[in-house]
Amino acid sequence: MKKILYFFIFLSAIHLNAQNNGTSRDSIAKYTQQDFSNMKEQLGITIPNRPGPSGNPKDPNAANTDENKVGSYTLPNPLIDSNGIPVLTEKAWLKNRRPEIVEQFEMEMYGRKPKNIPGISWTVISEKDTMAGPYPVVERILKGSVDNTGYPNIEVTIELLIGLPKNLTQATPLVTRFGFIDWPFGEPPMEPSSYFMSSYEPLWKQQLISQNWGYAILVPSSIQADNGAGLTSGIIGLVNQGKHRSPEDWGTLRAWSWGAEKAMDYFETDPMIDATRIGIEGTSRYGKAALVTMAFDPRFSLGFIGSSGAGGASLLRRNFGEMVENLASSAEYHWFGGNFIKYASILKIDDLPVDAHELIALCAPRPVFISVGSPLIEGNWVDGKGMFLAGLAASPVYELLGKTGLQTSTYPKMGSALTNGEIAFRQHAGGHSTGPNWSTWIAWAHKYWTNN
Repeated sequence: MKKILYFFIFLSAIHLNAQNNGTSRDSIAKYTQQDFSNMKEQLGITIPNRPGPSGNPKDPNAANTDENKVGSYTLPNPLIDSNGIPVLTEKAWLKNRRPEIVEQFEMEMYGRKPKNIPGISWTVISEKDTMAGPYPVVERILKGSVDNTGYPNIEVTIELLIGLPKNLTQATPLVTRFGFIDWPFGEPPMEPSSYFMSSYEPLWKQQLISQNWGYAILVPSSIQADNGAGLTSGIIGLVNQGKHRSPEDWGTLRAWSWGAEKAMDYFETDPMIDATRIGIEGTSRYGKAALVTMAFDPRFSLGFIGSSGAGGASLLRRNFGEMVENLASSAEYHWFGGNFIKYASILKIDDLPVDAHELIALCAPRPVFISVGSPLIEGNWVDGKGMFLAGLAASPVYELLGKTGLQTSTYPKMGSALTNGEIAFRQHAGGHSTGPNWSTWIAWAHKYWTNN
């Protein structure tokens, strides 16, 4: 378990860069473990958590990647309410069943967004002309300062970059990415140097600008740290005035999605941004955050959910890849509300009243594109088939609302695009990225974002 914890702390340290201000991984591990133990104490859990499987296929406790060993499972029915009554109409879904599912996710998995979150004021820090490939762009960087007069010991300043085609004459759609403004992994990716000879797609910014659409980058670590040690700081710590969370309080994924909500508030004030056509995109943990954002904020009109895996679009009840015991460990518990820890200790996954298909269903009728990479490159940890099956299980809700879900129960061949409906799916041949699916996503998005 300690090896898993240190591995995720290493990843978090890379993702956070300046957020941790040079704090050592040992220190982060120490305070993470203290916070994790505090939450278990609040929950009255005195037994150790069940250990999760390893993501290394060579380890003796490696995660299952054999379809023959998945076993049977029963999913909660999104169209049967808590009283056992079938949901047969759009009104019954919107007024009764959907709020039930929201309550279950908030209570048992992602935590509740507080009602007393301080306000935020946006300031443009810089603006410049730049290029996305051959296309001129105007980029501006903003900071969102959260009011901390109620607790001055914690400051939260959200980082947001917006890029729009130069010389716009009317409001345009925009895709918001959970990601990095300053690339933390060495030299940033470059556009192909020779388009005539290149075998690669242009990068995502260029592809969007070529459609006369805009892009935004929202920095999650400026909202909330990506580890348990940070739960007494960031926006969660500010609201709690530096104290530990209670079991129903929101986790990091919900906090990141709140940051996206605040970015949306800003988009609604910009006359050159069409706030009715805003997409949300992310990969891995940021793919989880993108799906949570879509589920809880109906203003986002399109989702592009990349390799989100367990805790995102992949079915938790399916014994394949990452499992609930990984998510509810001290390495990842901070993504969720405290109550979620129960499902890796005193409760089991079958006790959880919800699963990933219902998170997708909360997005209905708005379109969601589920993206995954090749298992030969990305690996099987994120369980691409589990995400496909979650989309399939969410499809009846879309159909109830007059939309089209996934129209086949057969897992598609790599590269096949299932894009006829409002739930779309494609497994590309690349790695842990949405990159090879951007052109497919854009073609699909044009069905909903046709320019005036």
